[in-house]
Amino acid sequence: MKILLTGANGYIGMRLLPELLENGHEVICVVRDKNRLPVDPKTTKNVSVVEVDFMNEVNTQSFPKDIDAAYYLIHSMTGSTKDFEEMEARSAKNFNEYMAATSVKQVIYLSGIVNEDQLSKHLSSRKKVEEILYTGNFHLTVLRAGIVVGSGSSSFEIIRDLCEKLPIMIAPKWLKTKIQPIAVRDVIAFLSGVLNNEKCYDQSFDIGGPDILTYRKMLEKYSQIRGLKLWIIPVPVMSPRLSSYWLYFVTSTSYKLAVNLVDSMKMEVVARDNKLQEILGIQPISYEEAIKKAFKKIEQNLVISSWKDSLTSGRISNIKEYIQVPKYGCLKDQQTIAIDDPKKVLNNIWAIGGKRGWYYADSLWKMRGFADKIVGGVGLRRGRTHPDKIYTGDVLDFWRVIYADRETKRLLLFAEMKLPGEAWLEFCINNKNQLVQTATFRPKGIWGRLYWYLMFPFHYFIFDGMIKRLATFTPNETI
Repeated sequence: MKILLTGANGYIGMRLLPELLENGHEVICVVRDKNRLPVDPKTTKNVSVVEVDFMNEVNTQSFPKDIDAAYYLIHSMTGSTKDFEEMEARSAKNFNEYMAATSVKQVIYLSGIVNEDQLSKHLSSRKKVEEILYTGNFHLTVLRAGIVVGSGSSSFEIIRDLCEKLPIMIAPKWLKTKIQPIAVRDVIAFLSGVLNNEKCYDQSFDIGGPDILTYRKMLEKYSQIRGLKLWIIPVPVMSPRLSSYWLYFVTSTSYKLAVNLVDSMKMEVVARDNKLQEILGIQPISYEEAIKKAFKKIEQNLVISSWKDSLTSGRISNIKEYIQVPKYGCLKDQQTIAIDDPKKVLNNIWAIGGKRGWYYADSLWKMRGFADKIVGGVGLRRGRTHPDKIYTGDVLDFWRVIYADRETKRLLLFAEMKLPGEAWLEFCINNKNQLVQTATFRPKGIWGRLYWYLMFPFHYFIFDGMIKRLATFTPNETI
């Protein structure tokens, strides 16, 4: 079958793509930016990529027409706290217009469990999207899931941050809310299982794992699996603002996502039935097993996708706008050093950030990350998805990868920290066997220039030390 996969570079899309290819389907990946499909060269050869932003005016001229089925995996919750409902509705309506110009027979939509009478903005928006998609000229299959647990999922990473960093928690009353988590591997099994299955046409199904737990029990089970001591002190209040700040400062989530998550945490998210399990013969794994499998993937460096690599986890929405580093009206710090082993240095560049750190004065980088978090920035907690692989669009702590090409030996980063201006950091190895490291800052007004000159002594100290360590560092060293 020829399958259209929207949201192909998202958390679920990246997990579903290899499953579809393994099952022999021809896949057309739909993304807003072709450069942001982080797959290996072998996979790239087996898929076609179409650039479409479903928020923009519909233009079906170059859109593929001969498709059999499509997956709708587009969500806006992480990018906004106010207008994501309108954005999601517009995207769904435009998607229907695109589908009207094709031969699509079935559309599969991954939604949220919406069984409560009073719904959060997030879940209400998901339900509205369902209603819009049901008006399309195709058979719709809706899968409604609660919390998805897997390596790199937002829910897993938030639980991980809370339990690993806070042995004692003073937590609000949403800890008592019941939810039914599901492993990401089971979500993928359901998504692929309903494809071309006529029993699933024009129906909505709740999907969940075998465990119905409270948020408190989820945290306690995680700590038990990891061998951690955890004390939870509940308080009889549920202040959305305080809860949002709590998640934002302790975990790697963005403030916008934290607000939307807290808004949904007062809602019970429990499946009504398990009839889809019976139709497809799928037996979901337990929450405990899902946690163990997630850590196995992490330990083996096999994390396929992470929610943190979404553009909505940072401050930019279009990478193309930042790929050309400006030349005029900018302040720069450029360092050049001769190198003996370009391959080793390139490996060092490709391992920067995350656990490896920034090679020099890491304590100062951490202080800068903490200061950024205090003023509402992303901080350092996003880390990186893979220890030595980098793709365009990935996050490296508070930087976003704008360009990454090992063939041309060039890595370009854009700062997503809070700044009175815009900043780029570039590493490249030239044909003279020199490592060139360039920090570019385009100040915004007088405060931007004042910021640069106040930070200049620290910049010189940090950037000089960093390029020297990049040129000489060996993996058995400690930073």
